[in-house]
Amino acid sequence: MRIGRDVEVRPLGGGKGCLVMLLVSVVASIVLTVLLNLLLR
Repeated sequence: MRIGRDVEVRPLGGGKGCLVMLLVSVVASIVLTVLLNLLLR
């Protein structure tokens, strides 16, 4: 992903890092949902 003229943003660790970030975000959202459900009971 390119921002401006000479600034380039790349996911950490290339493709693997991108997959890890996706997995972490999915797991975090599931955990947060479960915690919210437990708190709101």
